[in-house]
Amino acid sequence: MIGEIDDAIRALVRRSEGIAADIEVALDAPTKEWAARRNAPTVDLFLYDIREDMRRREHGFTEVRDEHGVVTNRVPAPRFFKLSYLVTAWTQRPDDEHRLLDALLRCFLQYDAVPDSFVVDTLAETGLPCSINVALPPPEDRAFADVWSSLGGELKPSLDVVITAPMTRGISYPVGPPVDRVETRLSAASLGVTDEVRNLPRVGPDRARPRR
Repeated sequence: MIGEIDDAIRALVRRSEGIAADIEVALDAPTKEWAARRNAPTVDLFLYDIREDMRRREHGFTEVRDEHGVVTNRVPAPRFFKLSYLVTAWTQRPDDEHRLLDALLRCFLQYDAVPDSFVVDTLAETGLPCSINVALPPPEDRAFADVWSSLGGELKPSLDVVITAPMTRGISYPVGPPVDRVETRLSAASLGVTDEVRNLPRVGPDRARPRR
């Protein structure tokens, strides 16, 4: 799932009209050492946080049917995970970085979800969209200054891009064969028949009661 999201977000940047073809697109941590080695304009998409979206956790099962519409398996509901990317632009001049960030912002604002052409492999298992949010306020337990501090770099303008993707749990429960008949068994006790009634002589064809 994470690899497919990496490929999707990188492809969105590369095919954006405002991003030149010669600009590199990286997935590296923007540390001081990494920044010192940059000798070409670069867009960096650093995945810095992965956490489950607990508000979307569901319980229950989804039915899997065969070509005849018969239920064959039941699978647990997927879990949704939020992948947060620190998106930065690296050039020689701050104004060029700002223009590049503007193009990146316009790029991500075009999409509410990852386009269907990028929903492949594990992303396609659930048939659910992968939503895209950009430049939202950070959670209360996380600040961008803390992210930069942990990287050992200096704070610079960036975009926070969060993609929420569903992920199957890899569990499947097979169901039994379909019911084709129902048998009902009754006992004297279940019908409330007493011993006195049960011990009465039976009347058969050879012991028919005389007419009155």
